[in-house]
Formats: sequence, structure tokens, C-alpha cells
Amino acid sequence: MNRALWIAKTAVDAQQTRMSVVSNNLANVSTTGFKKDRAVFADLIYQNVRQVGSQSSESSQLPSGLRLGTGVRVVATEKMHTQGNPISTENAYDMAIEGRGFLQILMPDGTVAYTRDGSFNVSADGQLVTSDGYPLEPSITVPDNMTPGSFAVGRDGMVTAMVDNAQQTLGNIQLADFTNPQGLQAIGQNLFLESPASGTPQTVTPGLQGAGMLVQGSLEASNVNVVEEMVNMIETQRAYEMGSKAISTADQMLSYVTQQL
Repeated sequence: MNRALWIAKTAVDAQQTRMSVVSNNLANVSTTGFKKDRAVFADLIYQNVRQVGSQSSESSQLPSGLRLGTGVRVVATEKMHTQGNPISTENAYDMAIEGRGFLQILMPDGTVAYTRDGSFNVSADGQLVTSDGYPLEPSITVPDNMTPGSFAVGRDGMVTAMVDNAQQTLGNIQLADFTNPQGLQAIGQNLFLESPASGTPQTVTPGLQGAGMLVQGSLEASNVNVVEEMVNMIETQRAYEMGSKAISTADQMLSYVTQQL
């Protein structure tokens, strides 16, 4: 294959992948606790035709070499774990994290997943669960005889309620923090899993050891900036057009050579 055609093809493929990333960000602009992705590019291996610094004569060296690039590819999509804006919901079971950390969710297979989505409901047995029915870990159970409107979550994670005209502690919500949150594996449903790149989770009390604090009656919005993503989309479109133009130009050059033969 003609070298220029192949290089332009890698550029078009890379920009198409970036467009998928941008589209996913825009699609999740209203997803609670969503963290936007960023496509990371890297140039491909170089063909070394003439080694820089090699001897051009017995007493002289080449000041520069001849290396031909072979294109580009997307090597990673990084999650940007910046804080999303808090949105007041006035729902006592909703909570947002102000700062670092993740809420812990117990999965059906017994593993623990992590999320920034603090929208919870009460299950039939009184447990706080996600919209998919997965319970919060450690478990918080709301008593049937709780005084309406008395459910309270402190900024330090302490959960209390009025039961039989007496204040009762229902439990303590713990946060999990990671050395490298970008290394977490996103699995959908606003959930992340631990990976070798993220490091092991450190369970901490909200507000201690650098962890964030809880805000009851609020949810963390997506950190997607629509204007920024629209600019990224325009950049991607223009880069895609230039790659396509390079393919067209290389094809015209080949056609010219063929006609001359």
C-alpha cells in the first residue's frame, strides 16, 4: 500500500475513535456522577532510513537523520475525575460527594463496585439501594417505624433517624479512595471496578485522610462541559476532513502515475 494512503488512513481511524469518545461524553451530559473521557493519541513506529549521528565520512557525522513516520493511533481513553456541580434534589436519600472518594456498592456476585452516583432508594426490606437495586456497602437499613422526614445523613457519613421519638444511629457511610482513580475500570450503570492500575481501595470516613464529605439532598452532575465538547467535535471533524483529503490527494497522485505509464 502507498505510504501516504496508509498514514492518512490511521489519521482517519484515530479521529473516528475520538469522535466516538466525544459523542459518548455528550450523550452522558445528564448522567449523574458521570466522568468525561479524553482520547489520548500516540505516533506510530518510525521507519529509520538514515540514522541520525551516523558517519557521513571518516571525520564527519550526520546532523540529522531520515525517519519516516507511519501514522497515529489512539492508545488510551482517560477518565477525567474532576468535580461535577452539585444539584439540589431535596430528596433525603440522595447524597453527593464533595471532594475525593467513591460510594461502595455491593454487586450480586459479592464483589464491590464504586460510584459517584448518590441517588438511592429504599428497597422492600428497608435497605438503601441504587436505581438498579444494588445495596449500599456498608448496608444502611431504614426502620419501618421511622418518623417521616427524620432521615439524616451527616457530612461525615453518620446516618441517623427518629425512631419511637428517640434519635437512633442507623450506620456510617464509608468512602473508598484510590491512588489512581483514572485506573478504575468503568463497567456502565455509573459503576467502576478496582483494577491493577487503580491500586487497592482505601476505606475512609468522609472528611478524613483527604476524602470528600457528603451532602444530603443533592446529586453530583456530570462533569461534561457541552461547549468544550462541541469545540472538540469541530476539531475532530476538521482533522477527519484533512485525513480524508490526504487520502484523496494520494489517490490522485497514483492515478497520475498510472496515466503516465
